[in-house]
Amino acid sequence: MFDWKLPTHRRGFLGSVAGSAAALGLTSLAHPLELVAATGQGPAHEDPGLTAWLGKITGKHKIVYDAPEPNNGFAFAWSRVFYLTNNETGVADKDISVVVILRHNAIPFAMTDPMWDKYKTAGPFTLSDPATNAPSTRNFLYKAPAGALPLPGMGIDQLLAAGVLIGVCNMAIKFYSGVVAGKVNMTADAVASDWRANLVPGVQLLPSGVWAVNRTQEHGCAYCFAG
Repeated sequence: MFDWKLPTHRRGFLGSVAGSAAALGLTSLAHPLELVAATGQGPAHEDPGLTAWLGKITGKHKIVYDAPEPNNGFAFAWSRVFYLTNNETGVADKDISVVVILRHNAIPFAMTDPMWDKYKTAGPFTLSDPATNAPSTRNFLYKAPAGALPLPGMGIDQLLAAGVLIGVCNMAIKFYSGVVAGKVNMTADAVASDWRANLVPGVQLLPSGVWAVNRTQEHGCAYCFAG
């Protein structure tokens, strides 16, 4: 029986997470607003990759799922349901666009199995494997065995193949890499580089999740909070 119960690790992004970082001795992360400010703003320019990604949002029926927490993978289940129920009501796939924005604690879903195994006891990766209830060593929503997911077609690889756009927040990667670094005896830059190099193929790196939530709505997507 598929348990499908995952801890969500809900924390105030600018509150208790910062307190936890301070307790770990990561003084540079004790004030997240200072971290954000320290990233700096370069000259304004258009990223052709992001422009092309946003340009894939087409058709009459468009929705963006905002996923700051794992929330049992519902952002992916609802993405599949959006296709299924539109098809049932006479809408072809060509008239549907679905976007999933992974930010905050949901960023592990953007990464491949080696990252889950390597960081399974650190930061946002302490998610339980539904099959064992132990810290997962794999992204169980990516390339899942047949019958392992509660809704056929909701796997990350399946949704990407169907045309769903999935993006991950780079600001969350920057933040959590600093929180995780001390636990794994690595630098924050090394952790962040590791994560970016091991994104699920087809997942788009985004300046920030909130940036993407805004831009996708400007491109006509209806907003749905996915937990």
